[in-house]
Amino acid sequence: MVNAIRVHQAGGPEVLKWEEVEVGAPDRGQVRLRHETVGLNYIDVYHRTGLYPQQYPFVPGVEGAGTIEAVGPEVSDLRVGDRVAYAGPIGSYSESRIIDADRLVKLPDEISFDQAAAMMLQGMTVRMLLRSVRRVEAGEAIIVHAAAGGVGLIMCQWAKALGATVIGTVSTNEKADLARAHGCDHPIIYTQQDFVAEVDRITGGEKAPVVYDSVGKDTFLKSLDCLHPRGLMVSYGNASGPPPPFETGILASKGSLYLTRPTLFHYIAKREELEQSARELFDLVLTGKVKIEIGQRFALKDAAEAHRLLEARRTTGSTILTV
Repeated sequence: MVNAIRVHQAGGPEVLKWEEVEVGAPDRGQVRLRHETVGLNYIDVYHRTGLYPQQYPFVPGVEGAGTIEAVGPEVSDLRVGDRVAYAGPIGSYSESRIIDADRLVKLPDEISFDQAAAMMLQGMTVRMLLRSVRRVEAGEAIIVHAAAGGVGLIMCQWAKALGATVIGTVSTNEKADLARAHGCDHPIIYTQQDFVAEVDRITGGEKAPVVYDSVGKDTFLKSLDCLHPRGLMVSYGNASGPPPPFETGILASKGSLYLTRPTLFHYIAKREELEQSARELFDLVLTGKVKIEIGQRFALKDAAEAHRLLEARRTTGSTILTV
């Protein structure tokens, strides 16, 4: 038996229960992984609240790093003792777990477990957004909401490495300073400034070709006003709640805009896609172009408190849960 966080019903952070669970032995194509560190992501909140329904009871969490402690039949490229990390499938809030071997990537020696758990989901999400959903080019201005969050700080740095001008929204002066230190050229404090007006001012009325929005309800419609004709609205999260329903004619009236709602797991479904995404992320971290900012650490058993702070927007950078 090992300890894990389990959810028996949808609800607030209080439904996260620290319990004993049976893990068992790996089957064909699987390994048993001993977690060292687990990543906290907003999708964990969506699973907990029932926005993304799950079958109860379940172990939340989609990101982790650790050491392989047992290998099942027909696993040829991994062995006991290997250092590995992953993003997906659900079930990382546990001291140990069974996971398909083809979902794991080996960690370079220079990348710690803490770094890996803080960046696999968020870093590969950024790679998806900047290189697959839309290839950002040097000289372009892009808009990044929640620029001081885990995804936001990585995106600011990666976009800056590509030569883009980064306009980011944040809630406080402190978060503005943090975003600026990580490559955000123009932090906008949305609690003090109208971000649509600021984008118009910063771009000289040109607006932007793309908005990356993980906030949802509070920013969605105003984000459309930040795009120039034929611009792309990338909605990839709902931190403030799902965006409201709207008539698709709005996209036409605001300049023949495009809208997409990508999910990382569709972009790393194939083994070769996962390997390429992880390789590009590791390369940027190892060369120092992207630094992983771990803003908070909690023991895994204290996941409820981590969820409370995340939902209250009192976190910066990545949050990790240590096992």
